[in-house]
Amino acid sequence: MKLKSVKEMLKRLCLAVFIVAALSCQADPRVNIVVSVNDLKPDMQQSVVAKSLVELIENFHYQKVVVDDAFSSIVFDEYLKALDGGKSYFLQSDIADFEKFRLTMDDDVRSGDLSVPFYIFNVYQKRYNDRVNFALKEIEKKFNFTSNDTYTYDREKLPWLKSESESNSLWSKRIKYEMLNLRITGTEEAKIKETLKNRYENLISQSTKFNQQDVFQIFMNSFTGTVDPHTSYFVPNRAQEFNEDLARTFEGIGASLQLDNEVVKIAAIIPGGPAFKSKAIHANDRIIAVAQGKDGEFVDVIGWRLDVTVTKIKGPKGTIVRLKVIPAGQELSSTPKIVELVRDKVVLEDQSAKKIIKTVNSGGKSYKIGIIQLPAFYADFKAMQAGDPNYKSTTRDVKLLLDTLKQEKVDAVVLDLRSNGGGSLPEAISLTGLFIKSGPVVQVRDRRNKIEVSEDEDESIAWTGPLGVFLDRFSASASEIFAGAIQDYGRGIVIGNQSYGKGTVQQGIDMSRVISTTDKLMLKGAQTVNTKGSQSDAKRANPTRTNAPEFGQINLTMAKFYRVNGSSTQHKGVVPDIEFPTVFPKDKYGESSEPRALPWDTISPSQFNPVASLDEVKRKLIALHQERMKTSVGFKDLQEGIAEFAKREAETSITLNEAQLKKERDEQEAKSLLRENEKRAAKGLAPLKKGETKPKEDIDFIRDEGLQIIADFIQIK
Repeated sequence: MKLKSVKEMLKRLCLAVFIVAALSCQADPRVNIVVSVNDLKPDMQQSVVAKSLVELIENFHYQKVVVDDAFSSIVFDEYLKALDGGKSYFLQSDIADFEKFRLTMDDDVRSGDLSVPFYIFNVYQKRYNDRVNFALKEIEKKFNFTSNDTYTYDREKLPWLKSESESNSLWSKRIKYEMLNLRITGTEEAKIKETLKNRYENLISQSTKFNQQDVFQIFMNSFTGTVDPHTSYFVPNRAQEFNEDLARTFEGIGASLQLDNEVVKIAAIIPGGPAFKSKAIHANDRIIAVAQGKDGEFVDVIGWRLDVTVTKIKGPKGTIVRLKVIPAGQELSSTPKIVELVRDKVVLEDQSAKKIIKTVNSGGKSYKIGIIQLPAFYADFKAMQAGDPNYKSTTRDVKLLLDTLKQEKVDAVVLDLRSNGGGSLPEAISLTGLFIKSGPVVQVRDRRNKIEVSEDEDESIAWTGPLGVFLDRFSASASEIFAGAIQDYGRGIVIGNQSYGKGTVQQGIDMSRVISTTDKLMLKGAQTVNTKGSQSDAKRANPTRTNAPEFGQINLTMAKFYRVNGSSTQHKGVVPDIEFPTVFPKDKYGESSEPRALPWDTISPSQFNPVASLDEVKRKLIALHQERMKTSVGFKDLQEGIAEFAKREAETSITLNEAQLKKERDEQEAKSLLRENEKRAAKGLAPLKKGETKPKEDIDFIRDEGLQIIADFIQIK
């Protein structure tokens, strides 16, 4: 049910595809490109997983998928797009050579042969390496910034590059554009070259950390994405990341880490975790070595992949990890301090439900409205199954927040589900139950057309007062189930934008459950026999976190959601009672923009008893809202923002003339400053001056007008 599955995974992975130079070469007999003998290759476990995935998809997917030549053709295109969606690396000759594989990928994956996707990746590796090295040479070039050249940065709809000379021209313009961006900010030429040189050298450095698991993940994203947008496979480490995100908990020291010039830096300390309680490490400190237990030897982690270092630092609750830390502001050559921490369960409170209270004036009266901001529908299933009475869940957290809001005597409650991509289906059902007495919440139809109705059976109600729900284009899945039920029952007012439209159900399947005992024994035997390379090198190349699924996990689409009124949330999502215009067009954002999304349809409605009929109330609310919008500065700004966004979306190139680019940027900044100051004036805030940093003030037009609508709702009721 997670929205951020295939698409977001592709983004993160593709940004990481930085490839190292080849050391020696040989020719593949099937193609004309020469590739490195050191190139990455699939392993036996990936072969077994790939075969098992085909069986799972064909036998259990909701749509009864057939993995055939037509399927293979789509996988082929998706894989090339995943590697080089901007068409900046591959040449037309590469694509022509790859065409012989277009209709064979289905047969290869079915048999566990992954040589073709790895081969294509390795050709990409060579092209990428060539381009980065070319870019480094171009940085030393003297450019003319008075010419009227343009740089086409969006090449998605253009043909593949015809030749190396055409590629050189494109990349020369790319470097010129990056230099120009720094020039118009007033950066000196020497500093510009230093910045760009460091940038591209860092890309090469990061490329050395790429491994076979990354290649397998990218290809399997393309393979499962051909089935539907939300069926997705995760290699072991990414499966654990997904499950921790869903649980909003993990076991470790409680620190967010990032890589900064080959060194792991602490980006933030998570409140309540071991690092926070120790007060021994802080944001911007750097970790240079890690040791396990009180007596384990320190392992230097400078230059390691970030995920490998994270694997060393995370671990089971109650175990000890020791860190060599260079405090922020000190040189790396300084004597490190040694910090010993006992790992514990860490709760991500900043990613959990939280509340704020706003006072709204309407009709001469003041109303206190409690807003519960809910970023996802989460649940710590592992802790729940273990009988932990304090396990983390959306419903439990919201229930506690509602109790405090009642004590503070709020007049209404709003659940803000904007950008909430979904999560746990049981949590969507139980959360709905906090606001209705009992009854059906959602219907689920499986591949055999069997319909199951999920109900709230708890007759207690946590909040009986006026209720609102905020949605936007990125509210999806569980958010749509909750909002749809509230709307169908007439329990509250839904406000915002039409939601994403993800009405499919995914089940997370640990691949170890479906891989045969014979294959497991074969893999175990192969690992025992294969003694080449050191064990530590192997672990660094393919790290596996504690408790990560050994063979990864597939989230397989196995059913569809339907509202209690019988309408699918697929494609159409939930249309708010009071709808705002949105900057995100439906043909580019949302389920309806996905070419392989399942269709919208309906089934028979459930038997349910609405709380109230709000049709007349909604008509009055819409009239009051529309009247306010006639003179609303915020609404005018929203409409201007939509027009500006559409204009930017349509652009694919940019001028490389310094004077022209600076003029365009200055005009854009002046326009943005004017719009910002109009909004600030309407809120009674002081105007900003040119170049002044924008304060972190609470300006949110959609929320503020939504609260005004809720205040109207209170009065009308």
